[in-house]
Amino acid sequence: MSISRRSFLEWTLHAAGAATLVGCAGPPAGSGATPPPAAPGSGEPDPGGAEAAPASAPETSTSSPTLLILGGTGFLGPHLVEQARARGFEITLFNRGKTNPHLFPGLEKLRGDRDGDLEALKGRSWDAVIDTSGYVPRIVTASAELLASAVKHYTFISTLSVYADHATVGITEEYPVATIEDESNEDVRANYGALKALCERAAEAAMPGRVANIRPGLIVGPLDPTDRFTYWPVRVARGGEVLAPGTGDDRIQVIDVRDLAAWTVQVVEQRVTGVYNAVGPAGGVPMRSVLERCRQALGSDARFTWVSAEFLEAQEVAPWQHMPAWLPAEGEYAGFGSVDVSRAVARGLSFRPIEDTARATVEWFQTLPAERQAKLRAGITPEREAEVLAAWHARG
Repeated sequence: MSISRRSFLEWTLHAAGAATLVGCAGPPAGSGATPPPAAPGSGEPDPGGAEAAPASAPETSTSSPTLLILGGTGFLGPHLVEQARARGFEITLFNRGKTNPHLFPGLEKLRGDRDGDLEALKGRSWDAVIDTSGYVPRIVTASAELLASAVKHYTFISTLSVYADHATVGITEEYPVATIEDESNEDVRANYGALKALCERAAEAAMPGRVANIRPGLIVGPLDPTDRFTYWPVRVARGGEVLAPGTGDDRIQVIDVRDLAAWTVQVVEQRVTGVYNAVGPAGGVPMRSVLERCRQALGSDARFTWVSAEFLEAQEVAPWQHMPAWLPAEGEYAGFGSVDVSRAVARGLSFRPIEDTARATVEWFQTLPAERQAKLRAGITPEREAEVLAAWHARG
């Protein structure tokens, strides 16, 4: 089964509801793609990282550490807020006030727009900033340059989509990134990965030696607006015969949003710098194991019917789109489920069991309005699933 990189990124952005990509309310990072090692003095991130920010970074006078989050009210943002608040940070949110403005009434909220209105940030200082909403290098440059003298450390939430492809098993942070001939082109739908790579570069250029570029894969768990993983535990919980893709041996990697948030705050606390893949578990996990563990965790009577990739293609059932989180381990995506995460693990990144993620995801999903639960944003509809299963069983 073949899937083009463009189709993969378009499906990813569509699922994320990417109506606006240049302000503070773009889609969640983690749709899944490190600059190659740079020569000293080039302004590119040091893949190995450093222990602390330069001594010239600004100081603050408050007893509690202060944190600015660019965004903060979408998917990853609220989990970052909760983790940072639990660790004693004084938090400021900067966004347009359009996505979930009711959240966190007790926090300081600065209003503005990253694309041209940064006035609220001027004349202020924080210990650190986490950028959850950067998609265009020009806009990341503007905020990073403004904050360069106002913060000690900058964490940029990037994506595994920065990589030129996923054809290699065990991709490390030195793997080539996607490029774009015209770097002023801001068409995020067409150039998502390349623009994210340029955003990483822009942050490092503004604050050399003070940036952590975190590259999540598929972020999953409570509050996920895309249903790119939610589909599976919700479908498994419903029980019955479940259409399952491929042989069950294709590996996938995901990261629970709570694990990502906890580790990101740890990165901020320790002022870790450099580039880090953030997805797990190490080496991936077979799709069969993911679904079986969901079934066990949810006490479901689900029965999995594994349908070949070739048959799914003939039925126009697409990987990633209709069968979320899954891509056949072949061609350009042979290494999709086996990204190397040893660097982040060495810095403390850990992964909770998939059973925990499945239970928490279903519990959260069941709190949503009935009309939202009735219409998953990814996956195959029950009617279409039944048709494909019937066709599979009827084959000669």
